[in-house]
Amino acid sequence: MTDLSWKFFSQTGNIETYLLMKELESVYEDAPEQMNQDFIKLEDTHMQ
Repeated sequence: MTDLSWKFFSQTGNIETYLLMKELESVYEDAPEQMNQDFIKLEDTHMQ
């Protein structure tokens, strides 16, 4: 998931976005598949 947080940062240039994604990675550490699904939903919403 590090790649996804970096992708968000590189597209937005917003350090808060990157830090938020890193925080979410640590929250979902025990459930990586759920994190992946939630990030995809977030990415779809954010990119519209």
